[in-house]
Amino acid sequence: MIQVGAAIIDITPPDGQAMAGYAARTGMAVGAHDALTVRALVVNDTAVVTIDVIGIDADFSARARARITLPDQAITIAATHTHGGPVSMLGRLSAEADPAFILQIEDAVVQAVDQAITTQKPARLLGGVGVEPGFASNRRRSGGPVDAGIPVLRFESAQGLTIAILVSYACHPVVLGADNLNWTGDYPHFVREELENALPGAIAIFATGCAGDVNTGHSAAASLIPLAMPERSFIKAKEIGFGIAKSALEARLTNVSGNIGHGETFEEICFEQRENGAPEILAKTWRAAAKVPTSIEAIWASWAETRMGRDIAPRRARVTALKWGDALIVALPGEIFAETALEIRKSLAPPNPLFILAYADDNLGYVPPESDYSRGGYEIDEAHRFYGLGATVAPRIAEHLAQAGCESAKMARVLAAQTQRTKIHLTQGGKS
Repeated sequence: MIQVGAAIIDITPPDGQAMAGYAARTGMAVGAHDALTVRALVVNDTAVVTIDVIGIDADFSARARARITLPDQAITIAATHTHGGPVSMLGRLSAEADPAFILQIEDAVVQAVDQAITTQKPARLLGGVGVEPGFASNRRRSGGPVDAGIPVLRFESAQGLTIAILVSYACHPVVLGADNLNWTGDYPHFVREELENALPGAIAIFATGCAGDVNTGHSAAASLIPLAMPERSFIKAKEIGFGIAKSALEARLTNVSGNIGHGETFEEICFEQRENGAPEILAKTWRAAAKVPTSIEAIWASWAETRMGRDIAPRRARVTALKWGDALIVALPGEIFAETALEIRKSLAPPNPLFILAYADDNLGYVPPESDYSRGGYEIDEAHRFYGLGATVAPRIAEHLAQAGCESAKMARVLAAQTQRTKIHLTQGGKS
């Protein structure tokens, strides 16, 4: 049997702090609808950690991993990408982050993993894929791709009790809109709540899939205004969360226990300047169009004045894979589109289940597949300004990350096979 442990640390900020995720939201947080958390799941000497924030940067991930007693390359840290959380990345998302609070989140990551390690116990691993609940839709094009289904991993003790359950769904956690001023994990909170109610004593971990172009049915432009919308409410978030949990709980699970492996590769993130015109001309144009200092045009103008074309040298991006028995977890940085996830699934001849996570170990914004650049739109032509990047992520980067994910998966499989051969060797008394 494998060794499994899980832990939860509350990181809910106090009221009065800035919230991240919407340019249209100017008010500070007034309270908490639900607790924001760090959740750690440790399997043998590997770990997946999820954080209820919009994103983390590569430096944060590297610092946290360096402080954890597990092998650095065997740890994946991913944001859930809730838009109801605090500013969590320095110099990004057109908002000031509190370095002291970011350090508190880092401490919580280390603490959660440490606690999970101390609670490890023998367990068997059950896995499967729940039926697509029908909430996700491609927001860039009608009928566009969606990475459908609910991958599930459930860890059971020798007594048959659920220690932890890991689920994923590829859909933006943006049910709550720019009018919301309460801390919230958005629909993932309700997924976890329902799972933990159904499985007393278990810790539920939700990891967001490749949802860069997928949400629950509204356009990206709908989030640029702070107006309340009936379909973007806590009632709706609960309906979606409970529906995902129901699919996970009804999934047909089989024993997928086996050897553990991990893989890690690196790719370069390159950038491409798509704006036409000098920064000072663009800034002047956008300033003239800005009706109020907080308008989107004012944000673009500030970007042109301070960020356009700057710091766009290639950046190193980490891509990881974990093989837990017959299950596989591949994790990529940034806002990955559904097409990329489907490409990875096709390449890996998917095991059951295969998790493909986004927002892992860094978040430089949207990473569209090459086929999407001709369509333009917010994710291609504008979002990098909100993220505080000097230019758009260049074409073909998504394809390179997909290849890196497959390479990491291959490495994880090789390591797991080596572990199996070592076990057989030891069982046979060291005979070759």
